[in-house]
Amino acid sequence: MPHPAPTPARLATRLTPQGERILRSGHPWLFDGAVEAVKGEGRPGDLAIVFDRKKDRFLGVGLLDPASPIRIRVLHQGGPVKIDTAFFADRIQAARKLRLPLLKKNTNGYRLIHGENDGLPALVVDVYASVAVVKLYSPIWFPYLDELLPLLQRAAKAETVVLRLARVVDSLGELTDGAVLAGTLPDPEIIFREHNLEFLAHVADGHKTGFFLDHRHNRKRVGELSEGQDVLDVFSYAGGFSVHALAGGAYRVVSLDISAPALEVARRNVALNFGPDPRHEILVGDAFQELEQLARRREEFGVVVVDPPSFAKREKEVRGALDAYRRINTLAVPLVKPGGILMAASCSSRVSNDDFFGTVEKVLKRSGRGYHSLERSFHDVDHPIGFPEGAYLKAAYYRLD
Repeated sequence: MPHPAPTPARLATRLTPQGERILRSGHPWLFDGAVEAVKGEGRPGDLAIVFDRKKDRFLGVGLLDPASPIRIRVLHQGGPVKIDTAFFADRIQAARKLRLPLLKKNTNGYRLIHGENDGLPALVVDVYASVAVVKLYSPIWFPYLDELLPLLQRAAKAETVVLRLARVVDSLGELTDGAVLAGTLPDPEIIFREHNLEFLAHVADGHKTGFFLDHRHNRKRVGELSEGQDVLDVFSYAGGFSVHALAGGAYRVVSLDISAPALEVARRNVALNFGPDPRHEILVGDAFQELEQLARRREEFGVVVVDPPSFAKREKEVRGALDAYRRINTLAVPLVKPGGILMAASCSSRVSNDDFFGTVEKVLKRSGRGYHSLERSFHDVDHPIGFPEGAYLKAAYYRLD
């Protein structure tokens, strides 16, 4: 597919004193207030070559994003470096090497590139079997797609590459959300493997890149804890936890979500692995209301998974998010049978680990039930963390008396 983005320019850039400190600290974001001057108008993806204020020495280089509050997304900090195909190839191969242990675990659905955390800011690449999905969170990457495509295909062993655009990124010519950049996509629904279980990914129009890969290790852990148990999967979406619970030998699994189409995908994911399975039940409804109803019926479960969508996408929403975590876990606790397990998770980077775990444990203390903190988990190997804002996923497992 032809790529209409112009060739990137190289623009001399100076930062404020604070901006220089931020760059030297290794942080990948330079906000507009940290940028003092850029020589030229600049287009998305132009190379901002940063020079020292006093001695005119090279400090680093990043990709310019003129319309974003994050004015420069840093590619490199330190001595001079050439940003070319070899530079990108090195970053991609380093990322692939980090994921190799995961690929030995009967898994072919994984994140190959995790944005800033792999040194390629605002770029995410998820792989589902032979399909690579490239998601852009900024238009800065449009000028580099021709260069990146063969490198990504080689690293992912991908026959097909699909483009996904975040809401803040407008289409550019034929570069639209869901466009096929390489190969063919006869069916936008891809079957991939996770710890020897099969799942569907809707790569051209599904949420994110088609599936939520980040909870892979938690799904496996829930499966290990589910033998002989009734399991409640709250905010189930496509049933990832439900499938692993059934594979782990659960007696009964209830998938709860407000989206009927998502639960239809959950049903199909179960059928992919077990055929029509009478152990699996679907419950369509608002999680808060349905948990109240389950409690009124005095239902109890050996494992309750509470994995809501992000309650806080902005700093001003954090207080409300913590209250939502308090309310949903307060409703979940009575549904955990004595000796059962509550798994509580958060996917919001705005909510700190301490605030989240503290909120859940305050709920447990107020319930009057004794509890034991079994373990906490964070990011799997294909979602490395390279800067504070990159850490978003956290989960805790509690055994309740």
